[in-house]
Amino acid sequence: MRPSVRLDALFATGAHLAGLLAGYGVLVMLLLMARVPAVEHGVGADQVARWHALGGRYVLSLCLGHGVLALCGYAAHTGTDLLSAARGLLGYPGIAAAVAGTGLLVAVGVTSARAVRHRVRHETWRAVHLLTYLGAALGFSHQMAGPDVAGSMFTRWLWAMLHATVVVLLLWYRGVVPVRQTLCHSLRVLEVRAEGPAVVSVVIQGIGLDRLRAEPGQFLRWRFLERRLWRTALPFSLSAPVRDDVLRITVKTAGDHTRRIRRLRAGTRVLATGPFGALTAHKRTRRKVLLLAGGVGITPMRTLFETLPGGPGDLTLLYRAGHADQLLFRGELEAIAAARQARLHYLLGPSGAAFDPLAPQALRALLPDLAEHDVFLCGPPGMADAATAALVRAGVPPENIHAERFTF
Repeated sequence: MRPSVRLDALFATGAHLAGLLAGYGVLVMLLLMARVPAVEHGVGADQVARWHALGGRYVLSLCLGHGVLALCGYAAHTGTDLLSAARGLLGYPGIAAAVAGTGLLVAVGVTSARAVRHRVRHETWRAVHLLTYLGAALGFSHQMAGPDVAGSMFTRWLWAMLHATVVVLLLWYRGVVPVRQTLCHSLRVLEVRAEGPAVVSVVIQGIGLDRLRAEPGQFLRWRFLERRLWRTALPFSLSAPVRDDVLRITVKTAGDHTRRIRRLRAGTRVLATGPFGALTAHKRTRRKVLLLAGGVGITPMRTLFETLPGGPGDLTLLYRAGHADQLLFRGELEAIAAARQARLHYLLGPSGAAFDPLAPQALRALLPDLAEHDVFLCGPPGMADAATAALVRAGVPPENIHAERFTF
């Protein structure tokens, strides 16, 4: 497009640029929703979630900017007011589809805003979030009719192939793979047992679970095929290595779904997708490793504590909890520490107390050579942020701190 100082041409140029960036952004957002293992294993599912949340804000801003600039450009070109220009533009089917698609994306964005997200039920949020697909489809039809894509046969073909590839990935990894894993592994609840205050472990049995290739530190998304749980995929880490076609997850009661998990019956069928997550032994770069866990964040740390290669004194586990009765797997952890000649320390005390066991000087007192360690970290967001800052102040390079943080 040739530069012009005409007002309508300037608006049109801005509208085209915003529209192209928005179309590409929607494509990337759909790819991030596809749960492609290579992506989630490579960068970590928590990082993918953050990219998705941040990218959604940019895409929505670009879509709205595209619409406003196009409207202003059309009004300037026709010499009409904005209301008349809007009525004229909505007479074009492709533009009407784009407006509807943008409206759906706005609805998704509003329910995903932090101030709103925690006030709506997960099922409601998920149902609204699925409108992203319809909004993207309406936007795609608008793009294929617009001059930036429709003007070239090669561009039309390339844009269509990119979208087709992403759609295939979505259908494969969010539809076919979970069903195939269910049929292949025949997962069923074997036992639900209490581990501590408001915490239970779910023991699940299946067939050929070694083919899941679930590594210590990873998580899967679980659907328990029970009347009030089957609609929601819940992310839980493995709390023990897979053995003898049996795996275990440990869940803290924090809402309706986790309360229902406590009442699961033996024999309930389970659908699992994954594994996901990059908090595995592949992150390790140093001989000595510190595992730092807070609360129920002990679940992936417990599997790593048992399985990470290391000689006597190479592994240290620090477990932060408010009180001794909140410690999970205490007997298991102490048995592992004794068998592996690893160090185990419980950091007890209420948060906000005068003495902070995660302060830099406290960490260095426990581990004088702390700066020579890789650190694997899992815990509540506030604890994880504070621990990361303390570790950096204690001399641990940021690139040696490995964490995945989840708020969903």
